[in-house]
Amino acid sequence: MKIKIGITGNILTDSIPTFHGQKISYTPHQFVLDLQEIEHVLPIVIPVSKPQAVKHYVELIDALLVTGGQDISPALYGEKPDEKLGKVSLERDLSEQALIEEALKQGKPILAVCRGMQLLNVVAGGTLYQDLSQHQPHTVIHEPKDDVDIPTHPVSIAPDSALAEILGTKHVVNSLHHQGIKTLAPNFRPVAWAEDELIEAYESMEQPNIIAVQWHPELAWQDDVMMKAIFQGFVNLVKK
Repeated sequence: MKIKIGITGNILTDSIPTFHGQKISYTPHQFVLDLQEIEHVLPIVIPVSKPQAVKHYVELIDALLVTGGQDISPALYGEKPDEKLGKVSLERDLSEQALIEEALKQGKPILAVCRGMQLLNVVAGGTLYQDLSQHQPHTVIHEPKDDVDIPTHPVSIAPDSALAEILGTKHVVNSLHHQGIKTLAPNFRPVAWAEDELIEAYESMEQPNIIAVQWHPELAWQDDVMMKAIFQGFVNLVKK
């Protein structure tokens, strides 16, 4: 029997001649490939949808993977836009907010990556740094210009966490983000930190089947088997 994991989609809005200027629904293909590598897993891409439709998508899947992408609208956590805020998609924000709320309601496991980690935190009541220049000390490069699949900085991992069972208490991760966790939602606990004390991963204190990481394991798993282990570890949680 297949384990169905829903992967959140995005909308390509930039005009590309190949598509004659049409908007395109997509998800980073590496997530699909990563999950297809795991036996009995069937990845399903969930398009950006009207919030009232997402209940039906969540009923179809066994777990939800929330992917990376644009910045998150600060309106979702009660702030005005900062001058360093990047491109946002409120349509996507609201669609994924509804997906996350429904997945939490139905008790479905969630793996949240980069923007996904940030949005899950916001949905649960947390806030973000709109740009990491607001975070002090600002001493770690979290958004390298090249080679996003190459590990760039170490993280320390809480030994009593599910993540430590997969990676151990120290690991070097790849990074590609300029926003980050400012205030962690009350129901979550931090389980990994960069050297500048920025939260790099958290888990739920209420639902043991939630893993959220700030880095991009989908881009690094071919060179780092431990990144592949994150996906396998998540699937193991789904099986439970």
